[in-house]
Amino acid sequence: MTTLFSYCIPHDNGAAPNPFWGVCTLVICKPRIRREAEVGEWIVGTGSADSPIGDIRGKVVYAMRVTDKMPMRRYDAYVREHLPNKIPSWHSRDPRLTAGDSIYDFAYDPPNVRKSVHCQCDRDRDLRGQYALLSEHFYYFGDQPRQLPNHLQGLIKSGQGRRSRANDVYIEPFLARLDSLGLEPNRLFGKPRGNLFRKWAHDVEFRSKCGSSRTVRASESCRRAGRKSAGG
Repeated sequence: MTTLFSYCIPHDNGAAPNPFWGVCTLVICKPRIRREAEVGEWIVGTGSADSPIGDIRGKVVYAMRVTDKMPMRRYDAYVREHLPNKIPSWHSRDPRLTAGDSIYDFAYDPPNVRKSVHCQCDRDRDLRGQYALLSEHFYYFGDQPRQLPNHLQGLIKSGQGRRSRANDVYIEPFLARLDSLGLEPNRLFGKPRGNLFRKWAHDVEFRSKCGSSRTVRASESCRRAGRKSAGG
């Protein structure tokens, strides 16, 4: 039976998921989902009930059907050849490049952490996921999230973690709901946003300087640890 995974997105920063360049990918964060989800299964990200962004609470930020799953090492090689824009370019003026999710450079052992929305502090959690999930059948709503009707509100995971088998009763009605919207898949119906995004005057509205307030704190912690190590 197809599994529908659901979880809450407290901050939608364009990196997890990364909906750009025609393929929606989940490569960092959510290690259990990345290990467990298989090709053909669905992943749904909703606004958290306690999200600081009030108008995404209880709404769908994105939905993707997994169409490929590969070890993170192979994903790194794959994007080099097929999706180079998924490799983060931290100083780019294009936020889609800043938010690249191919963060780990497996040309090194252990893999280097490319300058990106994550740092060394995130390594263990990210690599624990082992796999990259790719989708060529997705709906990304971002800052234009879609309301879940009352009979589907049970999909929403309260707090951290994910729902999977508990969602079995919602699979058919959720997919029917998606189909009823009459939307073309593999399109962005909104843009990523987060409390640290800022506006640009060009086609892409937001630039991510960091993934979230948690990422900022982690990055500062990494820098402090590095300074302490260098001094000792």
